[in-house]
Amino acid sequence: MAAFDPWDPAFVDDPYPAYAELRAGGRVRYFEATDQWLVPRHADVSALLRERRLGRTYRHRFTDEEFGRTPPPPEQEPFHTLNDHGMLDLEPPDHTRIRRLVSKAFTPRTVERLKPYVTRLAGELVDRLVEAGGGDLLTDVAEPLPVAVIAEMLGIPESDRAPLRPWSADICGMYELNPSEETAANAVRASVEFTDYLRDLIAVRREEPGEDLISGLIAAHDEGDRLTEQEMISTCVLLLNAGHEATVNATVNGWYALFRNPGQLAALRADHSLVPSAVEELMRYDTPLQLFERWVLDEIEIDGVTIPRGAEIAMLFGAANHDPDVFREPETLDLGRVDNPHISFSAGIHYCIGAPLARIELAASMSALLSKAPTLALVEEPTRKPNFVIRGLEGLSVSV
Repeated sequence: MAAFDPWDPAFVDDPYPAYAELRAGGRVRYFEATDQWLVPRHADVSALLRERRLGRTYRHRFTDEEFGRTPPPPEQEPFHTLNDHGMLDLEPPDHTRIRRLVSKAFTPRTVERLKPYVTRLAGELVDRLVEAGGGDLLTDVAEPLPVAVIAEMLGIPESDRAPLRPWSADICGMYELNPSEETAANAVRASVEFTDYLRDLIAVRREEPGEDLISGLIAAHDEGDRLTEQEMISTCVLLLNAGHEATVNATVNGWYALFRNPGQLAALRADHSLVPSAVEELMRYDTPLQLFERWVLDEIEIDGVTIPRGAEIAMLFGAANHDPDVFREPETLDLGRVDNPHISFSAGIHYCIGAPLARIELAASMSALLSKAPTLALVEEPTRKPNFVIRGLEGLSVSV
């Protein structure tokens, strides 16, 4: 277990050797530093994502005291109110009801209708990068594309979009392991500001509905059920955060992986039809979300180890995506990999509702860069963000 240290910069830079040790050591290991049970193998992670004895929350069945947990500090209430009403952190029946209503607005047709906009915007961003002779792929292409797309979907005016990424970054800081008091304070402030903004925007859309997703969420109903205002706010924040964090990091992680594997990059440049499988392989190879947590609602046994109710299981997506029992030569980047059941978008009832949109965005930016910047090259080695759970880079300097 000495190799698994999510606060060690060397581990954060390359956690995959430690994952191999974890997988070799068994199907489940207790990690005292976070009071979690680590699950590193693909078969177990895949099964546990569908296991109803686990939950993203326990409050639909137990109080904090009954579950043996301490309630969050009162000063963190704005963050938890925002977070706990989003469907990612709910279980049935609330999760079922909210996801059903959101799905009425977030339809495949809605996503497909955005494809021309995504393609055009990706092309424009890459054109600017080329005109400038290069730049930071993170800030010039990877970030603005998905943020603009989800903001467009939600109906957030362009003039209001500047705070979206900072709000998201501050809120997502709370998903790291053992976040600091400063991280919590930043998340609370961002939660209050984002909530206030969305409450005002929802009020406008109630009076003047449009073709946007917020108007769709207001209108969505099923047998008398409607989303509450807090559920709408939490859904919008979840769609923004989840709708761009993974795409941003998958973009820069992916291109950094391509630069370190010049043979695969050359193959992709020679055959752009590899783009769809390349997107899947890059999501597997350097997974943007490394860990997903679930609470043990009813005692469960894994490999002869009894894990009691009240414990927390940490499913290691990055480790599962490199499991040699599932992936041939998992440490090798293979853009033509055909059998690729990666779990980067999760599984079960919490499977990412925005996965189709993320795939469209990733393919659009990759295609634009391949066609408009065919000699794209790395200028300097990037610095990893210190985060472990949400894996990304501080920037990615490139030349064209």
